[in-house]
Amino acid sequence: MRTRKIMALLAALAMLSVGAFAGAQYLHTSTPPAASAPAARAAALPDFASIVQRVGPAVVNITTAGTRKSGAPLPEMPVQGQGSGFILSAEGIVLTNAHVVQNANEVTVKLTDRREFRAEVLGADPATDIAVLRIDARDLPVVELGDPARARVGDWVVAIGSPFGFENSVTAGIVSAKGRSLPGDVHVPFIQTDVAVNPGNSGGPLFSLDGKVIGINSQIYSRSGGYQGLSFAIPIDMALRVKDQIVATGHATHARLGVNVQTMNQALAESFGLERAAGALVAAVAPDSAAEKAGLQPGDVVLRFNGRPVGDSGELAAMVGESTPGAKVQLEVLRKGERRTLTATLGTAADPSVQRAAADETADRGRLGLAVRPLSPQEQEAAKVSGGLLVQGVSGPAARAGVAPGDIVLQAGGKPVKSVEDLRAATRSAKTIALLVQRGERRLFVPLQVG
Repeated sequence: MRTRKIMALLAALAMLSVGAFAGAQYLHTSTPPAASAPAARAAALPDFASIVQRVGPAVVNITTAGTRKSGAPLPEMPVQGQGSGFILSAEGIVLTNAHVVQNANEVTVKLTDRREFRAEVLGADPATDIAVLRIDARDLPVVELGDPARARVGDWVVAIGSPFGFENSVTAGIVSAKGRSLPGDVHVPFIQTDVAVNPGNSGGPLFSLDGKVIGINSQIYSRSGGYQGLSFAIPIDMALRVKDQIVATGHATHARLGVNVQTMNQALAESFGLERAAGALVAAVAPDSAAEKAGLQPGDVVLRFNGRPVGDSGELAAMVGESTPGAKVQLEVLRKGERRTLTATLGTAADPSVQRAAADETADRGRLGLAVRPLSPQEQEAAKVSGGLLVQGVSGPAARAGVAPGDIVLQAGGKPVKSVEDLRAATRSAKTIALLVQRGERRLFVPLQVG
């Protein structure tokens, strides 16, 4: 009995010992104590503070003073503006946006150490929204320059600027997209980010995580006038090319191809025999332009520019803008189902080198939904066209496609249209057909889904 009690006691002690050992083993192999978790999380996040400490002194605040025209009784009224910029050279070269210094009579640059300098505007280029300033100072802190091509969608980026006049404000986010084209006269392959950018940030730098400038914060997309999650930066390599021209000559020149283009959509792609919606569709060719001399025609789809794929009209605009006037370029185009290569010698742009045509949309008759009539000789002369049909009414497919009364139908499926029968013949067996229409002074292709 006693022996059994001793044995039972020993067994209980053994079980307790094993349990204690198992518990110790469990504690040893579990996650680290909670006290070390914040340190682990901090190690995984970007060190924004170190970046700002290193590069912040090279970012400047820019204030401007000028006048603008107004109504009576005063013909002009004083205006002031705010922006940002950054120092490129220790001898006082500063980069910012052209719209920051537009119409400014006085430009003042303020450094982070509170020193202020009156700035000279060496030149501004509205086509790329780049301006170069010079201040009379030496041994200034400067930024390091990075390579926008190495930036990946999803990479962290940091912006420093003066939103609403709050100097040296720091915001961070990620690269949302690259090579974005925006409506308007600025043809730049923008870097899109979700970094908070507001009025006053314009001209400030966009840094990569290694503290190098990859872009210049320039625009936002907003319905409120303030930040709504979409901000756009000019790639620094494009900005530097413009800067070099301005420093050397006081202005920048850009190449000109001389075409009016529009982006392909799926309906247009099908009507032109493309497998996918890619390329820039030529809607019009300027007389005596590089495009006309190279043999480009309305209806051509530009697929490659010097071997580089052209995704849409904006990409073509940027590629032309990056080129040098007088440069010879190879254009791979699709014309009536056949690919061919053309050589163009680019001209010089007095205005933006490529303009994009945008199809208007109207509301929702028969197979085409078009009421048309031939133009009189006088109307043809006034519109500077040969042939064509004047659109008098639209409904159904034509209305949905965006054809509008007053448009002049010049081509259907790549064939000239001079009579109603020409239009019927061109659309008789088609499911989708591209109509070349003239609207005012511009031409554009409209994909029509035949009913």
